[in-house]
Amino acid sequence: MSVRVAVAGASGYAGGELLRLLVGHPQVEIGALTASTSAGSSLGEHQPHLPMLAERVIEPTTTQTLAGHDVVFLALPHGASGEIAAALPQDVLVVDCGADHRLSDPAAWAEFYGGGYAGSWPYGLPELMLGDGSRQRDRLRGARRIAVPGCYPTAVSLALAPGFAAGLLGPDVVVVAASGTSGAGKSLRPNLIGSEVMGSMSPYGVGGVHRHTPEMEQNLALSAGGPVQVSFTPTLAPMSRGILATCTAPLAATAHEADPDVVRAVWQKAYADEPFVSVLPSGRWPRTADTLGANTVHLQVVLDPRTRRVIATVAIDNLTKGTAGGAIQSANLALGLPETLGLPLAGLAP
Repeated sequence: MSVRVAVAGASGYAGGELLRLLVGHPQVEIGALTASTSAGSSLGEHQPHLPMLAERVIEPTTTQTLAGHDVVFLALPHGASGEIAAALPQDVLVVDCGADHRLSDPAAWAEFYGGGYAGSWPYGLPELMLGDGSRQRDRLRGARRIAVPGCYPTAVSLALAPGFAAGLLGPDVVVVAASGTSGAGKSLRPNLIGSEVMGSMSPYGVGGVHRHTPEMEQNLALSAGGPVQVSFTPTLAPMSRGILATCTAPLAATAHEADPDVVRAVWQKAYADEPFVSVLPSGRWPRTADTLGANTVHLQVVLDPRTRRVIATVAIDNLTKGTAGGAIQSANLALGLPETLGLPLAGLAP
């Protein structure tokens, strides 16, 4: 089985990461590469780390260019995917790496994004535990429209979902997370140039205004079977890739006497058979460096005995598991391919 794949937004960071992984996928033939302002230039001008595709010419992002492919990955800014996706045939697998189809609540879209609401698609986080005991991967098999999660929600949702699905956690979540600068995309901004970022960390999106907040709440509510409130503070770290998220939630009233071994066992059982999620040995903490370039999630969970809050810390590569790797993993499921096909399990070191 060979599938012909198009990538829209091929000149950006997410598009480049998709192509890095797709060139090593044994079932993929790479078709059209498209973008907006970089149309007409060669891919090598924007993605010099992909010499095997360097001479390919980037085409304009139109439905005509994207038509005729088995799979279309949309790595476009929010608000740009809905119209294009609506014009593509229903038998084409469309995987949206942007935000347009992630939220199921139109009011949340209006509050955090604005503009027309494009609707919600099956959510591309296969490992997400749901309150009924199933996992999100069951909703991806055979799908022809997939919404890829945001990078922060990928980390936070996988950090805490096991505790909510087990009825172990209360609905008051606090998250502080650091991300590398690639999460902001390639557009030139003064606060992202090297001399501003090197040797410095800074918060942004403070006070409940970050656009990934409703997505985290949506996911954790699915795991909990009821509303969950998330207080989220993101920070910008002086690194190009990676997310380190520290997520805390109180023990539920019904689980207040749980001990550290009980807490740890819940997460170990939840992820025992998940190829991309590793609950680290006791005492070892996640590091972003260990996940770079891999479609992996490194997780540690402990109970703070004084505050009776569970602390789950997660590291991912925001461009791999947080975007492109998660997109390909979900596409594999939708196409009936092995879920791990073409996806690296080993990170880069040092």
